[in-house]
Amino acid sequence: MSSQPNAQRQVYLDHSATTPVRPEVLAAMLPYFAGKFGNASSIHRWGYEAREAINDAREKVASLIGASPSEILFTSGGTEADNLAIRGVAHARRSRGNHLITSQIEHHAVLHTFEVLQKEGFEVTFLPCDKYGLIDPDDVRKAIRKDTILVSIMHGQNEVGTVEPIKEIGEIAREHGALFHSDAVQSAGKIPIDVKELNVDLLTLSSHKIYGPKGVGALYVTKGVRLTPQVTGGAHERRMRAGTENVPGIVGFGEACRLAKAELPEESARLTKLRDKLIEGLLNEIPDVVLNGHPVLRLPHNVNVSVKYLEGESILLNLDRMGVAASSGSACTSGSLEPSHVLLAMGLSHETTHGSLRFSLGMSNTEEDINYVLEILPPIVEKLRAMSPLGPGSVL
Repeated sequence: MSSQPNAQRQVYLDHSATTPVRPEVLAAMLPYFAGKFGNASSIHRWGYEAREAINDAREKVASLIGASPSEILFTSGGTEADNLAIRGVAHARRSRGNHLITSQIEHHAVLHTFEVLQKEGFEVTFLPCDKYGLIDPDDVRKAIRKDTILVSIMHGQNEVGTVEPIKEIGEIAREHGALFHSDAVQSAGKIPIDVKELNVDLLTLSSHKIYGPKGVGALYVTKGVRLTPQVTGGAHERRMRAGTENVPGIVGFGEACRLAKAELPEESARLTKLRDKLIEGLLNEIPDVVLNGHPVLRLPHNVNVSVKYLEGESILLNLDRMGVAASSGSACTSGSLEPSHVLLAMGLSHETTHGSLRFSLGMSNTEEDINYVLEILPPIVEKLRAMSPLGPGSVL
């Protein structure tokens, strides 16, 4: 644990890892922990009350992405939703083909699921990306085959923030009769999403990335798509995901989606302005810093840079002492000493990837927060570089 006795500010810049539950969301959830505690599968009034709350939340989640409520399945989070989409389609459509397509820069919830399917005998094509982390739709077109049953490409890259051309990729998948899944955990509530316009058949969402509670997610499944359930045992969620529903969590997720939709245009513009100020300041104030990800096709809250000749972890520890929270990549791998698979796929060297930092902005952040980071980070980098044996021309 770290202590911050001398911190001038407390600045949380790790919203891509998780977000705080909004007061409005917590207020909506509280009644369902005690007074309205019914099981949504029960046929009495307590059960009906819980079922109505879930139906209301389903409408709110669907509204955020332009879907119908009947197309929303609730899960325990984004990881389970990814698994249900990918395994569910692969197992349900195996009689039609054995080939799957994804990219090298997916979240591990997707990558590891495809790796398991490989062990089951499926053939998987892992597409490359360019130096900005963009997937080329032409690469999808070249890779797709008659026996391709599923394509899965994320919407907003969780580490570097690049927004992928999924509308074009979805068109290609549809032309060839393959289903298309996209992980939108980082983009939902941050940029507009219309599942019909984006040509997706399945879309993954997560509550705790948009100021809802942890442990709740959703999978959009367009009408007519069949899945093989991955959790069995009951008729919950249209027999697609067994288990008594987390009613308070689902209610909170629905309220978080309602608020995100209402505030999206204004908040997206505000975050984009702060993001660009931080990027410009980092590149101008600190020598040998490079921006990772696309400079324009980028999530409004994401800033990912590599500070050359340093380890990202040492920078993060110094930022933490000054009251600033950031990360060195995705939250699920930030404890790993392995270099980011995303940055390596983008062509960065091992040394450069180890110096990566991800700042992800959110509702609480202000221009003063950005100024504070730009004030304290340059001397931190200068101090650490003075202590480091690394430098231009050095060899690890």
